[in-house]
Amino acid sequence: MSCLDLVRESPIIRTPRVMQLEGMFGLPAEKRSCEQWSVDLPLQDRSWNIGLIVGPSGCGKTTIARELFPNQIVDEFAWSRQQSIVDAFPGKMGIKEITTLLSSVGFSSPPSWLRPYHVLSNGEQFRVRLARALAEQTDLVVIDEFTSVVDRTIARAGSSAIAKTVRRRNQMLIAVSCHYDIIDWLNPDWIYQPALNEFQWRCERPVRPSISLRIVNVHRNAWNLFRQHHYLDTSLHKSANCFLALMEDQPAAFTAVIYFPHAQSPSYREHRTVCLPDFQGIGIGNALSEYVASLYRCKHNYTSVTGHPAMIRHRARSPLWKMNRKPSTVQRQAGFEKHRQRRIPTSRGRLTASFQYIGPSRREDAQRFGLL
Repeated sequence: MSCLDLVRESPIIRTPRVMQLEGMFGLPAEKRSCEQWSVDLPLQDRSWNIGLIVGPSGCGKTTIARELFPNQIVDEFAWSRQQSIVDAFPGKMGIKEITTLLSSVGFSSPPSWLRPYHVLSNGEQFRVRLARALAEQTDLVVIDEFTSVVDRTIARAGSSAIAKTVRRRNQMLIAVSCHYDIIDWLNPDWIYQPALNEFQWRCERPVRPSISLRIVNVHRNAWNLFRQHHYLDTSLHKSANCFLALMEDQPAAFTAVIYFPHAQSPSYREHRTVCLPDFQGIGIGNALSEYVASLYRCKHNYTSVTGHPAMIRHRARSPLWKMNRKPSTVQRQAGFEKHRQRRIPTSRGRLTASFQYIGPSRREDAQRFGLL
């Protein structure tokens, strides 16, 4: 049981202004200000992974959390202003374990992994801080001001990615927040509202809300918003046909397609797919990639070569893709030799896997996009 009878008192110095205030609002003339809470959280009654303490500002959320979980609440870590964020994780962790954890909380942007913490965006810092907390505090992590510094659309997406990670790792997380909009996305096992002094077990967690994407065909200049987050390079082939996925009218993911002039089996090929860090971890990048693949399958075979570990893992399990080549290094790419003098980047020398899309085709949508 997490039980607490808590009293917070502070003296009131009755200056002229204080006495004027008392008169204006009919406040009693007191010598001390007093707040008290009686809290009973039956957290030992059943197993759980995620809890949420939620309520308006001033209701005592942070005070209660700090009193109940003084050693588990996460304040700011010490971050180097020179070293990349991956060097801030525990020394016993390997680089693969670190990058997997960062990806799992929705921060799957290798170029950003090389940067120091202070140059990251608020959303990136939030996810990196949580990943480090999960790495260092393997029993219970308590996060105050959960998602308070990020846009609400991003907050919901991040909550879903984080919840999935906590449950997969079988850890425990308590989020402390004034935002009720994250409840269905974080999907907590229990909720405590200090303003009502109400505790609730959620016996059957609802399915995460569906995500609605609007996909549009865009000019290649849209790549400028995404290029710095691509794990390989920032170039875009001049013949690329580009698509943008918007979540609640905010740009979330980008996919570009090119024609692959292979001598024996020409095809259309995924050229670039990038999901912005704030929207990672909930499947938007893969959803856009597979939707665009379904458009081009109406015309020809559709293939993709990727070196991104998370994308390789997803496609290896997906019935929509067939792995044509297991992760390995390649020394040449037929069809691109003529561009070699122009230094067009390829997957030469990198660990990559090759896939063919074998899912359903969308002929009506392909016609709408002018592809047929």
